[in-house]
Amino acid sequence: MKKWLDIKIFDSKARGSSISGKERWIGYLLGPSGALVVNAILGGSFLNIFYTDVIGIGNLWKGMFLAVFPVVSKILDAITNFVMGWIIERTRTRQGKARPYILLAAILLPISGVLLYSVPQASQKVQAIWIMISYNLFFSIAFTIYNMSHSLMVPLSTRNTMERGTVAVFNQVASIMVTGIIGAFLGPMILLPMIGTSKTMWMSAMSIISILSFPLIILEYYFTKERVTEEVGEGGEKKIPYSKTIKAVFRDALTMIILGFYLINTLSGALKNNAGMYFCNYVLGTYSDGVTMTLINMIGGIPMGIGIFAVWPLAKKIGKRNCLILGLLIQALGSAVCWMFPRDMTIMLIGQFIKNLGSLPGAYVFMALFADVLDHLEWKNGFRCDGMAMSIYSTIGVVLGGVSVGLLNMIISRTGYIKPFTATAETLPAVLQQIRDLGYTMQISADALKPTLDGVYTIAVNQTAATNGAFTFLYVGLDVITCLICAGMLFFFNVEKTISWKQQVIRERLKARVLADGGEWIEPEEKERQEQQAAEEEFIQIHLREIEDRCVSRGVDPEAEKEKYLESFRQKKEAKKEKKRVKEEKARERQEKKLAAMTPEKRAKREEKKAEAEEKAHALYEKEARENEAYYAEMQASLKE
Repeated sequence: MKKWLDIKIFDSKARGSSISGKERWIGYLLGPSGALVVNAILGGSFLNIFYTDVIGIGNLWKGMFLAVFPVVSKILDAITNFVMGWIIERTRTRQGKARPYILLAAILLPISGVLLYSVPQASQKVQAIWIMISYNLFFSIAFTIYNMSHSLMVPLSTRNTMERGTVAVFNQVASIMVTGIIGAFLGPMILLPMIGTSKTMWMSAMSIISILSFPLIILEYYFTKERVTEEVGEGGEKKIPYSKTIKAVFRDALTMIILGFYLINTLSGALKNNAGMYFCNYVLGTYSDGVTMTLINMIGGIPMGIGIFAVWPLAKKIGKRNCLILGLLIQALGSAVCWMFPRDMTIMLIGQFIKNLGSLPGAYVFMALFADVLDHLEWKNGFRCDGMAMSIYSTIGVVLGGVSVGLLNMIISRTGYIKPFTATAETLPAVLQQIRDLGYTMQISADALKPTLDGVYTIAVNQTAATNGAFTFLYVGLDVITCLICAGMLFFFNVEKTISWKQQVIRERLKARVLADGGEWIEPEEKERQEQQAAEEEFIQIHLREIEDRCVSRGVDPEAEKEKYLESFRQKKEAKKEKKRVKEEKARERQEKKLAAMTPEKRAKREEKKAEAEEKAHALYEKEARENEAYYAEMQASLKE
């Protein structure tokens, strides 16, 4: 693989040491949306609906198949996550250690997505075997390869915390906004009413979505860059024993806090997401009515759009951790409102708006905070633990995803969930009579029933009070409890206060290592300038060759055209530089105006408070550094054994 990846055609289109606008928009927003939409629709609550309502395999082994199988599969998924983390840590290529696997996932994800919904018309035993194989091919192999490598793109993109925070926001926009629009709005509003419980329609729709992910994943590969990996060069970083990275991660309190936070938050979110469609189908609205879930997702999703512009400025002002705590408390309030009035659409929409407003920091800030923890681990141990930390992070997500599905299916099976009935025009009268004989009541009258495009009727009946109560608790009640627990955990999390000093130490260590190996150390700022200059010269030469070829073919003197192009290029460059200067000048003027509006006493108090906070943070760093001396020496000595 390494030999193939040395070919220039596989080089990243992202150039320079600073993250460009094109890289942010394509590499972290547009590109990831392909795989994330596939996972949101194919791998989310749609899949469980497909198994219980379309395939009708929910009662296999008295309901235990869909309760146990997802959990067992996620154990396998957890193993493959750790294997993938081990592989990434040992990958050394010109394209980085994680990016190459995005390229591999571009092929595997669409294929496995098609197979996931291509369950054959056969006995339940054959269907169960197909489901187990296709499910694990998609989740344990294809999506694990993608998710592990994709999740490392933000931490490995740069050490600049401001730039890293920005791409983290873009990354989460892809995860929440794009997948939300398609998975939360278009799915319930258009797709589900159109395909109903028709197996053929489900297979066709999901296959198309799977195939469309391929070009977008390719874009993510080409418009991302592992600058942190490139700091030590290809093959320059010593391969760390897996046992050492395990020890490094599990012996660090800050890492355990953020992973614990993620575990609790993920379990609650997975149960909520899986139960959401059932809640809207039976508690708040009627089965796939195309309105209820769309309204809930639309009103609840409005804050996600606001968050793009509001959350990061707030995080810079009060800190990422404090921003997360504030959000969790607001989220708990919104969930409590929904829990008290689960059948009132107006109050539910208000509660969802408040709840999702509170979820903004977790959505847009968390990965930037997690990246700070990875830098902290590098400072503490003297080596990076990206593969191991991301293996645990990813394993939490995939295992709890399976656990949540298993719990949901076990709960609805035990509370007496009744799957929708299906009928054709010929069998409809007999099915309606069967429903009456069983003592069930239909959600809508027989006259209001409408077939899907292939003539299949879906007839949903009202669920028991116990089943509806379970849907309500999982969708809105559990959030109240978990948000308060997570807010309490974050009070002990202080990585932001000392990360700047730790990053300085990391840079000095890298410099010392390069010089000790007889290499030449180039400061990152100078390296960025050189790379930008080289990229600019290459860009100019390409265009000059194109101009010459075009002029020769037309019999025109190329020198005049070349000079015209170079002059235009210089003018654009100067205009861009001037625009940047004006922007910086305006920002400086705003700051000076703000300070001028303060009284001398207020300014002095502000500076005193700032200096005091800086002094406390530095004292905390000095304390951590003293406490870490022996551990760091022990870890470095063990690497030489």
